[in-house]
Amino acid sequence: MEPIILAYIGIGLMIALSGIGSAYGTTIGGNATIGAMKKNPDAFGSYMVLSGLPGTQGLYGFAGYFIFSSGGVLNPDITLLQAVAVFAGSLAAGLVCFFSAIRQGQIGANGISAIASGHEVFGNTLILAAFPELYAIISLAAVFMINSAIV
Repeated sequence: MEPIILAYIGIGLMIALSGIGSAYGTTIGGNATIGAMKKNPDAFGSYMVLSGLPGTQGLYGFAGYFIFSSGGVLNPDITLLQAVAVFAGSLAAGLVCFFSAIRQGQIGANGISAIASGHEVFGNTLILAAFPELYAIISLAAVFMINSAIV
């Protein structure tokens, strides 16, 4: 197998895993929003923000591809070591984004449920939902650092 193929398999996994995680996480929030709308339809803006937060992880996976592609490492002359680094960094970022999006969706859903019950917890939920996001951002930073190290 050519090293470039291994690198692109990793990038494909990063994009797929982060996108699937975001789709799953936003669906968790969306499902909670549908239930919450029955109780308190006036808080839709808060529900929408909390439901949409996990969508950013899918963007991080896509941004990871741009980091690798703009660095010039993705070319037919890529070495096996560079390809392994791209594959490993991409897989790690994809998995982190996958799980952080799902967990962020769960935190958002709990906040949505609490807001529907009349509790003023939007700000607190937003802060707590930012914690899983931090690890997705760190994984994207790691992709940037890996790219810088292998170019």
